[in-house]
Amino acid sequence: MSNKLLLLGGGGHCRSVLACLDRSRYEDVVILDHESNLGKAVDGIRIAGTDGDLERMYDLGYREAFITLGGARAHSRRGDLYAVIERIGFDMPVIVDPTAAIADTAVLRQGVFVGKNAVVNAGAAVGACAIINTGAIVEHDCVIGAFSHIATGAVLSGNVKIGRGTHVGAGASVRQGVSIGDNTTVGMGSVVLSDIPDGCTAYGVPCRKAERP
Repeated sequence: MSNKLLLLGGGGHCRSVLACLDRSRYEDVVILDHESNLGKAVDGIRIAGTDGDLERMYDLGYREAFITLGGARAHSRRGDLYAVIERIGFDMPVIVDPTAAIADTAVLRQGVFVGKNAVVNAGAAVGACAIINTGAIVEHDCVIGAFSHIATGAVLSGNVKIGRGTHVGAGASVRQGVSIGDNTTVGMGSVVLSDIPDGCTAYGVPCRKAERP
């Protein structure tokens, strides 16, 4: 296993990941971010290059990379970065805060982040590079699509299905057995009682698809 780690993205989500990272595993951790931030640091970790330096960093001996872009609309960019780092040959660790509770029968795919005090319960499956953020609850037998983001304090009851690249906002609650489609945004604080289709924004109590103007 490599002892050098690249973090891709130096914003707020990067700080959350750093707060959960077991730095004793790594001899060297650096960040790749916008060119304007070169030479700066995030919580003591230097910004050493941009996304264009990925192959160079691989040649320098970095073998693990982790995507630290968050935000409701970052899923497409996370997917693009995932394809690049997979092509180059990087390994993608799973990063789980020690306070999180992960059932033995849960499955976390590569590049997943699980934040402080989050729960991923029995039989749940979390797709590649998904984010289960601070205090979120993913109950038994849920399926979370790749590059999706379950935001802080969101609660998914049992057997919920979340599509690829979907954002479930902070404090939202999803009823047992509900399915939410791909590339969909569920507004913060929403209460989702029925299925939500692909490619839309939905919000409210109860949660409903937003009408286009």
